[in-house]
Amino acid sequence: MKNILFFLALFAATAAFGQTTYGEKATAEGAIPASSITSKMKGLDSLAVKITGTITGVCQKKGCWLMVDIGEGKMMRVKFKDYAFFVPKDISGKTVVLDGYAYNSTTSVAQLRHFAQDAGKSKAEIEKITEPEVSLNYEARSVIVK
Repeated sequence: MKNILFFLALFAATAAFGQTTYGEKATAEGAIPASSITSKMKGLDSLAVKITGTITGVCQKKGCWLMVDIGEGKMMRVKFKDYAFFVPKDISGKTVVLDGYAYNSTTSVAQLRHFAQDAGKSKAEIEKITEPEVSLNYEARSVIVK
């Protein structure tokens, strides 16, 4: 009975604030728009930073990564620290606050194909991936979904 009351209270608190946190406890305080992350990263390999943006895609196998719009038609892949948590698969279009660090990385063709498969892409779309991708990525220790 105590467990039921706890989860009801947790659900009520989540509904009242309109947000859910995955991973470590965090706040939205100090978050910068995702659209400014590219300019903040100029000349840097990595940067500890909180960002806020719109989710454009989520791993459809288990919610183990998501994509965030960083402006100018670009997306940033977000993975979760130590693979310690997942997010719901149906949160595309929602606003998110991420707490962690951004970094530049090269993603292999094999990994890009794996991500495409996780995203539910067709075999033809997956086979079109033939070049590695240099991109901005993010490792989140906390994800707040609004």
